[in-house]
Amino acid sequence: MLFGFWRKKDKKKPVDPLAAFDQLIEDLERQGAEVRKSAATLLALKGELSRALERYTRQREDIGQRLAVVEARGDGKGAQVFRRDQAQTEALLRSTREALERAEQDSRLLLEAATGIGARATELRVERQSASARLTAGSLVTSAMREQVDRIEKVLAVDAARDEVERAHALAEIYREEQAEGPKAE
Repeated sequence: MLFGFWRKKDKKKPVDPLAAFDQLIEDLERQGAEVRKSAATLLALKGELSRALERYTRQREDIGQRLAVVEARGDGKGAQVFRRDQAQTEALLRSTREALERAEQDSRLLLEAATGIGARATELRVERQSASARLTAGSLVTSAMREQVDRIEKVLAVDAARDEVERAHALAEIYREEQAEGPKAE
């Protein structure tokens, strides 16, 4: 069984730094959309709970008025039924208020989160534009430096050629001097 030791590894493609910014911005926008969607759901729930709170409040007042009428008549069983209804309505009112408070807190929290995510995405867009400008400027500087290096290499090559010509002239001069001294010695 081979474990893939001799298998060629995939060479990683160079990662575009701007693509990383784009991916993060896209993720933040997607997350922001989900948070806004959840906040909108909670806002709709708050509306429903507010209407239910009004309905239960009216129902409690109606039950209170009916209870007063029944008690004035002296109907004990009717009063007992209305007291039970009143207790149930009070319980519904309490739970509705609690749910409304939770929905308000959660929607505030989600709206703050959406605002924070939106601000972060905006900051990243600005940072991306700056990074893009810096990358563009860097590539321009790099290409200009390459051209300058090429010119320097040409100048160095010309200087080396001049040095070689100078050496050749000096060598020829030395050879001439030796040639000129050579026949006098004989």
